[in-house]
Amino acid sequence: MAGSRITALVAERAKGPDPVCLYAYDLDELASHVRALVAELPPRCRMFYAMKANSAQPLLRTLAPLVAGFEVASGGELAKARAVDGDSAILFGGPAKTDREIADALLAGVLRLHVESVLELHRVSAIASRLGVRADVLLRVNLAGPFPAATIAMAGRPTQFGVDESTLPEAVRIALDLPGVRLAGFHLHSLSNNLSAGAHLEMLAVYRDRVLGWEREFGLRCEVVNMGGGIGVNYGDLDAQFDWAGFTRGLRDLELTFPEHWREIDFECGRFLVAGCGSYAVEVLDVKRNHGSVFALVRGGTHHFRLPVSWQHSHPFVVQPVERWAYPAPRPESAGEPLTVTGELCTPKDVLAREVAAPRIRAGDVLVFQYAGAYGWEISHHDFLSHPHPEQVFLGRT
Repeated sequence: MAGSRITALVAERAKGPDPVCLYAYDLDELASHVRALVAELPPRCRMFYAMKANSAQPLLRTLAPLVAGFEVASGGELAKARAVDGDSAILFGGPAKTDREIADALLAGVLRLHVESVLELHRVSAIASRLGVRADVLLRVNLAGPFPAATIAMAGRPTQFGVDESTLPEAVRIALDLPGVRLAGFHLHSLSNNLSAGAHLEMLAVYRDRVLGWEREFGLRCEVVNMGGGIGVNYGDLDAQFDWAGFTRGLRDLELTFPEHWREIDFECGRFLVAGCGSYAVEVLDVKRNHGSVFALVRGGTHHFRLPVSWQHSHPFVVQPVERWAYPAPRPESAGEPLTVTGELCTPKDVLAREVAAPRIRAGDVLVFQYAGAYGWEISHHDFLSHPHPEQVFLGRT
């Protein structure tokens, strides 16, 4: 749980007339966490925040002075980043950019575009030439792999991301020949939610060797290598998180093997930065038994917090007891038996945790889902059944 301030907030809301349903973010906790992470990076390594994880303005304002800049994947995210900080460095990625987005990105002075196909190279060239600007680009490459096991793989298999490694010679040749485009290096983002620091370091060593090989093959000297994000959060065991201290120790040794002309090594993490600062708190409306199984039905669900059903996991939560009980009816409860937490939607897929070992849970208690600061509200189908949206509360600096 993010901390005692969120506990106090939930206790206060539980006194009100409406069932508790809120997201709470501890911005001071966020700032402390990210400041410590960035401080451990070697000198040439820079941390950008991947806004897709959570683009709430208070989080962006908190992060802006702590990170090297923002990684955006849409015109909407670009506008949000510029609204928070007009001077921040911005990396623009995404597999299906429109002409308007490319033009807006160039006019907004983004630092670099991550280009994902030969056609996109031609489109960036044409738009940059028309605007009279030069676009610094990185070619995103879908490597052949193999890669460590992770929740989601973006490379090493057929996906919509990046240039197939087998076609890279053509893409590099075109990037070097086109007007209005300057090839600054390569972008390599191959997986998501990797939990092993050792495996991540091994993958970065593969990246190093591939890029050095491309430099020799194509006669290049890269200025920038973007090694992506993909560092994960362990939702199954909150006490066994990614070993950042061990990773950065290994990264400092690995950085010594990078050539000096790689002046910048970029990382673009999202989940790993912001997940822990957020909680999703929902009141239990009923506890019931059906065909031998126990269900806790909450005010909320996957229309607010889609991550558990999207990744098919049971999201961790703690129970915040509420002693008030306003009804003359018996108060239903469950204690020490497998329990499934479901929401208020008219679908059996509205599940936040399935058949988990649970402590005592009563109707009227509040379940606080931890590590809900990333890919929660942002990826959810908010208006399905037109239920009210959850309250959004930002604690600390704003």
